[in-house]
Order: sequence, then structure tokens, then C-alpha cells
Amino acid sequence: MRTVKIISLRAETPTIKSFTFHDKLAAKASPGQFVMIWIPGVDEVPMSLSTIDYNKGAAAITVEKLGQATSKLHKMKVGDAVGIRGPFGKGYTLTKARNVMIVGGGTGMASIAPLTEEIAKQKRRRVTFLQGAKTYNELLFLERTKTVLATLHHRIVVTTEDGTYGRKGLVTEAAEQLLEKEKFDTVYACGPEQMMYKMFLLTEHFKAPFQASLERLVRCAIGLCGTCVMGKFRICRDGPVFSGEQLREVRNEFGHFSRGFDGRKISL
Repeated sequence: MRTVKIISLRAETPTIKSFTFHDKLAAKASPGQFVMIWIPGVDEVPMSLSTIDYNKGAAAITVEKLGQATSKLHKMKVGDAVGIRGPFGKGYTLTKARNVMIVGGGTGMASIAPLTEEIAKQKRRRVTFLQGAKTYNELLFLERTKTVLATLHHRIVVTTEDGTYGRKGLVTEAAEQLLEKEKFDTVYACGPEQMMYKMFLLTEHFKAPFQASLERLVRCAIGLCGTCVMGKFRICRDGPVFSGEQLREVRNEFGHFSRGFDGRKISL
């Protein structure tokens, strides 16, 4: 555990904020890895790294206001301190794939954003980027994504469930239409688990290599407590990014159940 101070914060949506801090270890993380953030007097919670800036020795987390810990974090200001452990887990595997699909939903964009930036460094790639949200106000990092992909051969497809921006509907519906017409060398996804489960089924059907970043209740972050277990895997140690091959082994649980503090299965 080490202590870092918040050096900047940004309101991304009405309920989501990004917090930036200097930390040499987090700044060396791979896209998809996570850190444990300790909010003094409240709790320690897992957070994806939404910015990884090795040159500046900085990193950021992007947090939705949900429970007690995130509510306390949202009240913090520049100069306030939090505890940090990590980075932990296995991030995305960056392949030499030329035609890539990236699918982000909701706050899953926190994990997707640094992945997209890393992929964009490989100039010869063709990137199809799909983002989904319930409504326009919940679209996260859209302008950032447009800027990152501007120099690449790319297309961006945005869906909102209420039709307030882009196509009306689910992002998985847009993904299915594209997968029917085109062969993709790799598909990456992060978002609500039922969205990722649908993407898993689509990539299985269309025989496209798949990677997804999963969320579970994480306490120790080093594979000892078993809180984040999913079938034979522990999310914190074996993930949070899993391949399609790995997900086949836990398809009876992935997309169907998570686990509570007592280890019991909870239907998604």
C-alpha cells in the first residue's frame, strides 16, 4: 500500500468522475490491469485504470457514484489522498491483428480507453469502435476516442438505448450486423457482463478471437481469498481479461452469476 494525492479531477458524466494521480507503478501498467483504491475510513475497492501515462508518471481511475466508497471518493478534491495497491491482474493481449473490433459499454469504457490508445500506436491497423450507453449523457470518453482514432483507418458506431445519440438500440445489435458482413481478426469488449456474454456468443458463432475484461467483487486482489472466483478462475489473478477459450470453460457461470460477500451466487 502506498499513498497518492489527487492532482486533477474531471466530471465525465452527471454520475462519473475521473481522478488523476502520480504513481510510477500504475503508470507502467498494461491496458486492462486494475488497482485497489483505499478510501480512508471507508473501504478498499478495485478500479480499472482509465489513463496510463508512462511519460508523465501518471494514471487515472474513472468512478461511477454507486455505493458508500465511491460516494466518498466523489466528494474528494484535488490534493486529497487515497491509498493504492497494484497494478494487478492480466490485461489485454495486444496481437498483430490488422482488423480489430473494440466494443465498450457504460463504465467499461474505463478499461477500453487505454487499450484503444495502445492499439492506435500501431498505425497500420483498421479499427471498428462500437460504444453503447443507455442515453447520451452516459456516453463516456467519446470525444477522446474520436481524437485517438483520427489518424487511423477507422469507423465509430455509437448506440443509445433511448436514441438520444447515434443509433437507437443495443451495441450488441450493431456488433452482430458488422460481424455478419466482415471478418475481424480480434474482438475486444468491456461493459456490463450480459453485454459481454452476448459478444462472447457472437464471436463464437462467427469464429472471431475474443477478449473481455470482467468485473467481480475483489477483496485481496492476489488470488488468496477466493471472493472473485468464477468457475475454475479467480478474476483478480487469472483475469480480469479473459480470452474466448477461457470463457468457454466457465460458460455456465459467465453471464449468469456473480458472487456476494458470503460467496453465494447471485443471478445477473
